[in-house]
Amino acid sequence: MHSGVLRSVLAACLALWVGVASGREILAVGTSFPGVFERTSSGEYRGLATSVLTIALKSMGHSVRFELYPWARAQRMVEQGQADVLIGPYRNPQRETRFAFASDAFYRDRIVFYRHASHRPHWSGNYQDLKGQRIGVVRGWSYGTDFDAARWQLDLVTVESVENGLRMLSIGRLELLASNQRNTRPMLQELGLNDEVAELAQEIDTQDGYFAFPRLPSHQPLRESFDQTFRQMIDQGRLATLAAYWQVDIPTP
Repeated sequence: MHSGVLRSVLAACLALWVGVASGREILAVGTSFPGVFERTSSGEYRGLATSVLTIALKSMGHSVRFELYPWARAQRMVEQGQADVLIGPYRNPQRETRFAFASDAFYRDRIVFYRHASHRPHWSGNYQDLKGQRIGVVRGWSYGTDFDAARWQLDLVTVESVENGLRMLSIGRLELLASNQRNTRPMLQELGLNDEVAELAQEIDTQDGYFAFPRLPSHQPLRESFDQTFRQMIDQGRLATLAAYWQVDIPTP
């Protein structure tokens, strides 16, 4: 899809909501998620999340400001009410106690293990097979219910980013890295590691990504209004159109 098509979709969406009363500036924060939320060298924010939030929040009468932080800090800001929207968290019971999640997810990730090309571990879904192997996990990430239940029996090494984890994997400081394909594949290309690092065929989990809001009474009206507006975007096919442009997978109906 060409950029002109994206502009047409945005314009058409906004035109339908002309005349909505003015609101306030909404601060949306997150970390760099390829295709979902990124910042260019010129300082422009781009990705599926920026498109969705720009359309939805403007239709609700608000403006939106984006800021990019390390993932743990972005989460704290929303949890403490210092920002209004957290971009892209996966949903799990522990996070449900910290955030009020939107009703609908806006993207989908496949989570897998990455290995050095010379290392061929046997794993078909039984975590006991991975005992004794150093496994990189990105700080603040969620890997699904089954993985979380198996954490106690695994030798986990916390890394600060996918890039950091892949570098450690390439020099033998890790046997495996747990990550999602959307973040990892472009980073492998950027680092020139496609010939050195491979995926395990057995997936860890499939995770859906959401927008999340502070669990504060002051933010409940914003979340409820967003839920209604975003559901209309899904039903009318606008999310699918935007996701196709950004080449991001979305949940199937």
